[in-house]
Amino acid sequence: MEKGLEGRLKEKLVSSEEVFQGRIIKVQVDTVELPDGKTAKREVVKHPGAVVILPLTDEGEVVMVRQYRHAPGEILLELPAGKRDGGEEPLECAKRELEEETGYTAEQWQVICSFYTSPGFCDELLYLVLAKGLIKGEARPDEGEFIDVVTIPLAEAAQMVLSGEIKDGKTCLGILAGCALHDHDE
Repeated sequence: MEKGLEGRLKEKLVSSEEVFQGRIIKVQVDTVELPDGKTAKREVVKHPGAVVILPLTDEGEVVMVRQYRHAPGEILLELPAGKRDGGEEPLECAKRELEEETGYTAEQWQVICSFYTSPGFCDELLYLVLAKGLIKGEARPDEGEFIDVVTIPLAEAAQMVLSGEIKDGKTCLGILAGCALHDHDE
């Protein structure tokens, strides 16, 4: 990082007030001191973090899930993903979530990258995990989860991202990263 950026850009926490505690998230209002000495309020969603899995078959297909998402009010096509439980390591979470949501297990695992979902107001950090050497099994979705498991060729999934048919951000990043990795490997 460029020297001096912290002093020119970083905000200092003055106080924090929790305004909501839910099952998965909490919301707090932070008072911060800006680099110019003024103060500002920041509404922050605190999240334990999650993983998104890019499961690739030997045939170059992506295992995906189709499910209804209440917030946007749509049925979305997504990569399998899930919340990390109590400090759970990303790889352990990825293995658990892939099997629960799709029934698949994998012989090879690799953390590709990590990224913030929406850093303007949320601290949720997602890990993108590649899963290869897939073995099909029986899905065991959580109670209240209704999921269809589908497989789509990686190139077709990428076209669905670019056409706007796939709208979920973590899925878009995962699919396009998969294409970049595939191109790099060739």
